[in-house]
Amino acid sequence: MRIWIDADACPRPARDLVVKFALKRKLAVIMVAGQAVAKPAFAVVQLIVVPSGPDAADDYLVEHALPGELVICSDVPLADRLVKKGVAALDPRGKEFDERNMGDRLAVRNLFTELREQGQVGGGQAPYGEREKQAFANALDRILTRLTKA
Repeated sequence: MRIWIDADACPRPARDLVVKFALKRKLAVIMVAGQAVAKPAFAVVQLIVVPSGPDAADDYLVEHALPGELVICSDVPLADRLVKKGVAALDPRGKEFDERNMGDRLAVRNLFTELREQGQVGGGQAPYGEREKQAFANALDRILTRLTKA
């Protein structure tokens, strides 16, 4: 089993936690990015830099991640594509994407995109702090346990 990371949008503390869990469980980590990012100096971690372009990293992840593997991503349309393929998806804030919540998550994402385009809302996500890091660690542990038992 491999853990994939959409490295362009994943906060460094979340990437570091993935590596820590992977070392403990002897799993491979593949970071996919549209540009060079810092790669942890462990043999279990591989960095793949895809040619830049819209959705190039997303397309690579969907093409190469296999059912029963895990992708860390915050991109809702990417997560939808992965879930439909049978790949587990988790955002860096500890929220798992699955068949039951994808419709709601896509609808909320589309609503906020529309409101931003109309200038009715602004800003982005709240800062990534200890609460988010702990929620991510808990969800990561739970999902990896489930996937390794399957």
